[in-house]
Amino acid sequence: MEKFYATTAIDYVNGAPHIGHAYEKILTDVIVRHFSQRTDNAYMLTGTDEHGIKIQKTSAKINMNPKEFCDTNAQKFIDCWKLLDINYSQFIRTTDDYHKLTVQNIFKKLTEKGDIYKNSYTGLYCSGCEAFLAEKDLDEDGCCPVHKKKPEQISEENYFFKLTKYKDAILKHIKQNPDFIVPAFRANEVINQLENIEDISVSRAITSVNWGIKVLDDPSQVIYVWIDALSNYITALGYDINNPSEKFKTYWPADVQVIGKDILKFHSIYWLAILMALELPLPKHILAHGWITIDEAKMSKSLGNVVSPENVLKAYNLESPDAFRYYMATAAPVGRDGNYSDEDFKEKVNAHLANSMGNLLNRTLSMLVKYFDGEIKSEFIKESPLFSEAINTIKEVKHHFDYFEIQEASLKINELVDKANKFVTDNAPWTLAKEGKMEECGTVLYTILEIMCVISSLIYPYCPNIAKSMAKQLKYDINTKLDDIKINNIKTGKLTSKEEITPVFLRIDSELADKKK
Repeated sequence: MEKFYATTAIDYVNGAPHIGHAYEKILTDVIVRHFSQRTDNAYMLTGTDEHGIKIQKTSAKINMNPKEFCDTNAQKFIDCWKLLDINYSQFIRTTDDYHKLTVQNIFKKLTEKGDIYKNSYTGLYCSGCEAFLAEKDLDEDGCCPVHKKKPEQISEENYFFKLTKYKDAILKHIKQNPDFIVPAFRANEVINQLENIEDISVSRAITSVNWGIKVLDDPSQVIYVWIDALSNYITALGYDINNPSEKFKTYWPADVQVIGKDILKFHSIYWLAILMALELPLPKHILAHGWITIDEAKMSKSLGNVVSPENVLKAYNLESPDAFRYYMATAAPVGRDGNYSDEDFKEKVNAHLANSMGNLLNRTLSMLVKYFDGEIKSEFIKESPLFSEAINTIKEVKHHFDYFEIQEASLKINELVDKANKFVTDNAPWTLAKEGKMEECGTVLYTILEIMCVISSLIYPYCPNIAKSMAKQLKYDINTKLDDIKINNIKTGKLTSKEEITPVFLRIDSELADKKK
């Protein structure tokens, strides 16, 4: 692969990051880390959306300057992603000067082209959605179905974008590229939304919203979210109307844009139309993930079940975020809703990371020290059917990631771990040692250690810290590209000692997990 460029939705800074925000960023980070094992040119963009009426009102309530309010809350997202080892390449804020300038120029270009025009408008506006809603979008009580509040009727003179002009081209693109929207079953949903599409308002009167990017040549108008926020995916790369940067030329179009299913319409219709109007290539894939429920209930401040990623790590005294990352990334099949519960979290990570994978490495290295003083002898090195299983697993994992099937890829990794555990049980190296069959015992241990090298590479996108710890104990280069992995990583000679062997992941709720005891 020449390059891989992935983006997340940019988070609105009206509140602190929660587990739903974390799910999307972890999912994207796992995808990008995997593709970084296939190219030297992987790039991940995330950031924050910082304009609009909600920011204006919330900051006013606490007597705070809107920019200072955004600075404070944007930092919460930056800190949270650092805590979760989200290895993004760039963090964009829509209050960044370069972004604001480019957005103004995009708006001006589309106006000059005739794709943006001014018109008077009366409509129902939901401040929670920051969007105009049609009567048919409301619930039976006349409320916004998301925020459960009645929208206010607003009459304004705004600028409009000719979305209808691009309706047929968008429809054609979706139908001709069945893998464009992931999962594929969501394509029909978008096609249905296209049927009744209308031109969209892309500005607000400054008398209604003053916290935003002003329209060049018309200071009475503020550029609305669709062009402001959606353009971040190209402004971050240095897109310029007349002279795009080398970075933009290298990375655009995006290979995948990861978003929540609730904003699929804006990314698969509005965003595509804007790109078509700018005569830019379209992203290769839009991945619409599902929601994360808490104990099977939708997250809600009123229910008091909003979960902070930081609190999960603190609650279980986790020194690294790997267990949480693994659990979230594998929470649901691609595009489906997932669920978080404390009991399931403990059970899953204990079973997969501590009991199956971590324990397999720990006991194999311990037996190598016990029986052979940590040394690999040349006579141990023999072919095994398990090696072809491991190489085949690499291919299967790559195939799943090509379709952004993150949970499914993890199941393939676990299958290899299970086969390796079964191999140990079936061949019982402890019995071979007792019977004096030392060469056979050594071959069993060598075979498992070779498999563990492959497993450390495959689990790296999900659990980078655990993978590095495994690789260090195996004296294996964790930076090996997937296509370059061979079964000859464990060399003859001294591999380890008793002092070098450490558990890569301790069971949650184990006495050993509390180092104070």
